[in-house]
Amino acid sequence: MIRKPPRAQVRQTAGIWAFQAALDRRGLGPVAGVDEAGRGACAGPLVIASCVLKPGDAARFEGLTDSKLLTAAARDRMYDLVLKRAVDYAVIVVPAAEVDLIGVHVANIEGMRRAVAQLSAHPGYVLTDGFGVPGLTAPNMPVVKGDRVAACVAAASVLAKVTRDRIMTSLHAELPVYGFDVHKGYSTPEHQAALLEHGPSAEHRWSYANVASAGARHGLTAPHRVARDVLSAAVVQNGTSPQTSGGRLATRRGADSMSTTRAEAQ
Repeated sequence: MIRKPPRAQVRQTAGIWAFQAALDRRGLGPVAGVDEAGRGACAGPLVIASCVLKPGDAARFEGLTDSKLLTAAARDRMYDLVLKRAVDYAVIVVPAAEVDLIGVHVANIEGMRRAVAQLSAHPGYVLTDGFGVPGLTAPNMPVVKGDRVAACVAAASVLAKVTRDRIMTSLHAELPVYGFDVHKGYSTPEHQAALLEHGPSAEHRWSYANVASAGARHGLTAPHRVARDVLSAAVVQNGTSPQTSGGRLATRRGADSMSTTRAEAQ
């Protein structure tokens, strides 16, 4: 008879470290957290990070939570702390052209696989933010609002967001008319107004309806290939993911062209 493994008890008093602590107690570590930044943006790259934190290191990470809930200054401080204290981490940067080629959801899934694969040591367990990731080479579990309830996922969210924010700030120096340093490529009213006035750039995601519409107004065509299967039917709203139909392209096609980096200061 096959026996099920004993259920891990999650201690509520452990707070954001509860999931990792429960898995570590069952010998399932090291536990890696995975999260992304920029899924809902209509410009700039998609950035995915994985992170492994040291068990029992909670006291060093006071204030660690979802990167979106932290101020920019607090994120920068936490970013430096994660780089210093993390057991392991990796960051994957997926350019806008790659998102247009395979679709944002497929790019996200591929990036999460790559982020786990790039860790120096194979994790014993992986926690992902929000949804399951097929094809991971370790046992894994999606955690609803994982960046608020699992420390390793929160740390990954900090790595991903700070890396992406710094990329967008650097793009602002090249393309100042869009205000990337302020809205970081999300579809705010200010960004939409700049799109309509100037048309989209090569750093925009031309598979998104608001970008394609702005390009058409200026007689512009996409500077890179946009797969018809991933065209978004709805205008992307600030912080909201577009609906894509990239399921048929959910393969490793294009994954090797993703830019893999360590999360070092840009």
